[in-house]
Amino acid sequence: MKAPASEQLILLDLQAADTRLNQLTHAVRTLPQAVALTALRQETSNARALATSIRGELEDTKIEVARLENDAVTVAARIQRDRDLLLSSSNPKEIQGLEHELNSLLKRQSDLEDIELTVMERQEEIEGRFSGAAGRLDDLVVREAGLLAERDVRLGQLNREIGNLTASRARIAGKVSEPLLALYDKQRERYGVGAALLTRGISGGSHVALHESDLQAIRAAAPDDVVLCPDSNCILVRTDESGL
Repeated sequence: MKAPASEQLILLDLQAADTRLNQLTHAVRTLPQAVALTALRQETSNARALATSIRGELEDTKIEVARLENDAVTVAARIQRDRDLLLSSSNPKEIQGLEHELNSLLKRQSDLEDIELTVMERQEEIEGRFSGAAGRLDDLVVREAGLLAERDVRLGQLNREIGNLTASRARIAGKVSEPLLALYDKQRERYGVGAALLTRGISGGSHVALHESDLQAIRAAAPDDVVLCPDSNCILVRTDESGL
């Protein structure tokens, strides 16, 4: 293939744009904030699940305390009723029955007070755990929001640079003939590098010095001959710096 040396030189600008585009695309895929956000979201999800679980414990305990309080009110009312009946009764058998029931009720009242105290102590302990879990969840949510904002800012910067560079690349590519551009794209897609400068006998595609026999073949090529690197298969662009 033949192409003017000036046109081949443009390929270096095109390769520089493509190299930078690859770097930017990789940066988008591997944003540190995105990686950290994934881990933080999992941590937040775990913290939310824990807080929800503890909240469930707390609600169950509150329901139990309310039930015990209702039972205590019922027992207290029955105690008062029996005491009132004792004051008004003159029937020995009835009095005996009321005293027996009253003793049972007083025992039940004492048991309820002990149980309620135990449950309330447990409720206090659960409230402490819930407060800690909720506080940690709040902190994680705030951190997640901050990290998300950082990610969006950086992503916006990268996408703007990609957009500008894509437009610039299109302008550069427009200066290259279709056959040369097709060869460049083909070599870049296959081997990663489409074009590179030959500098003092060293290929910019492979970064190694070419054998003398390869250099002799390149020296023999006309200026408008398109030469491929024998090692990297990219288009070798020749200038006064090539050492030929």
